[in-house]
Amino acid sequence: MGRSTNDVTPPHATATGDVLVAVDVRRTYDAATAPVRALRGLDLTVAAGEFVALTGPSGCGKSTFLDVVAGLERPDAGLVSVAGTELTSASETDLAELRRRHIGIIFQFFHLVDGMSALDNIALAALIAGAGRRESEERARELLDLLGLLDKATATPSTLSGGQRQRLAIARALANRPTLLLADEPTGALDSDGGAEVLELFCRLNDDGQTIVMVTHDSDVAARADRIVRMRDGRIVDERAGAGA
Repeated sequence: MGRSTNDVTPPHATATGDVLVAVDVRRTYDAATAPVRALRGLDLTVAAGEFVALTGPSGCGKSTFLDVVAGLERPDAGLVSVAGTELTSASETDLAELRRRHIGIIFQFFHLVDGMSALDNIALAALIAGAGRRESEERARELLDLLGLLDKATATPSTLSGGQRQRLAIARALANRPTLLLADEPTGALDSDGGAEVLELFCRLNDDGQTIVMVTHDSDVAARADRIVRMRDGRIVDERAGAGA
């Protein structure tokens, strides 16, 4: 992976093999004027421990693909497998279980619960993943410490800076020790300092073995990944190695 190793406790158990396999994935939305073909036969394989950046112009299907991988949207055709579970034929219950056990999702606009403390935002995610109350709070403190937010444990999200809120959102996404971490424009709502802070954290997590698929429109952000995958019109049109390879 090419980056220097940091003395950071791995936030998850490292997987082996291919974490994500997508074959000929297609997704069309019915619009009032004409159908919108968001994905048009996309193929992608992501190995355990890879950091992959999906790039391309707005409307090329990046976020749709991320939603399909997360089991939040169903493809019209094709095969998608995450952590050995085939999503396209899975029930809604199975998809929820997959997200609970294997997938962490980071949104551009945080989606934190402002009426809860930073610690409770993370502990809630751990509880949903099946941990007990004590274990959930211990996991929350571990992640707050890992992400440099332990002194903000009792703070509510609205009192934090943008970069701190995104780090908190990342901590929440790691609460279930995910096999696959999905990030949709994680630096898009941040200033340059906050974005650099979050990107450096991603690199540290990846150095410790976390598999990451990140959507970004920023070529400088994408360049830090192991592999840069460029999309256009619902397809992959180019792949190249990033600085992390």
